[in-house]
Amino acid sequence: MVGTYIIDLACREARLAIEFDGSQHLDQGAYDQRRTEFLKAEGWHVMRIWNNDVFANPEGIAQLILEEAAECLGGTHPRPLPSREGRIRKRRYE
Repeated sequence: MVGTYIIDLACREARLAIEFDGSQHLDQGAYDQRRTEFLKAEGWHVMRIWNNDVFANPEGIAQLILEEAAECLGGTHPRPLPSREGRIRKRRYE
């Protein structure tokens, strides 16, 4: 809960609020806008995801949420450097 609002899914460390919206939100535009503005003023990033997108592509939505959380926490390198474990160290000077 942030202020008087309940968030569907939240990562407090990343200050990421995920709202899963169904068809009832088509009629709640003004309320949702006030809620989003309040959360943003409190330093939260808000993602709104339609329920039908979650049902159609749960793995893709989970990946999207994880990527957004990573960005909120300072970003990630798109291709992490390979591990140096198991490599033989080459001498720089001989």
